[in-house]
Amino acid sequence: MLFLVGSPIGNLSDITLRALETLKDVTLVAAEDTRRSSILLKRFEISKPLVSFHEHNEARRTSELIEKMRAGEKIALITDAGMPSISDPGFRIVRACIENGIRVEVIPGPSALLTALVGSGLPTDRFYFGGFLPVKSGQRERELVAALAREVTSVYFESPHRIVRSLEVIGREDPTRLICVARELTKKFEEYRRGEVSTVLSHYAAHPPKGEITLVISGVRT
Repeated sequence: MLFLVGSPIGNLSDITLRALETLKDVTLVAAEDTRRSSILLKRFEISKPLVSFHEHNEARRTSELIEKMRAGEKIALITDAGMPSISDPGFRIVRACIENGIRVEVIPGPSALLTALVGSGLPTDRFYFGGFLPVKSGQRERELVAALAREVTSVYFESPHRIVRSLEVIGREDPTRLICVARELTKKFEEYRRGEVSTVLSHYAAHPPKGEITLVISGVRT
């Protein structure tokens, strides 16, 4: 079996009882970053073999783990934070399990995407998730312009080093567009900065942000 286990996005206390039970029961834990995951396991006194499973070895590791599961092992997949497969490794091994008749079970957990969305104060009935905004400025600008044309709320992950430039693009196109920058979610310095993009931009231009950021953009107002 393969268990996709949602892990805390910041506050380790957000781990679920079911996730802990699963991690204690499996044979092996595949982790995006074994160093970070070992901190989580140690915190809850769980001792399991760890193997790396990240974008650079995902193809090779998938075949190895499939063979282990076909031999009867139970494996848990966890990523650095949140739900596996959501802008993190996971899709490839899930597809391989399905093709090989191996059972896949999802253990729900924290998600920066949903946490930011519901905390933004923007409409949640329908939304678009675009993953990480492109690094290249031209592609990023096109993606943000597309978000401004949507009728639904758009959600993206963004780097603190690029968020000001992204807000400048939005502000140039529509300075009154409502947005929310959700930063360091569930951590000590958690912050929701809400309002018109021009106001949020002024704040971060004067106070460069740090940490992990989720950007929420309201849809076209009708």
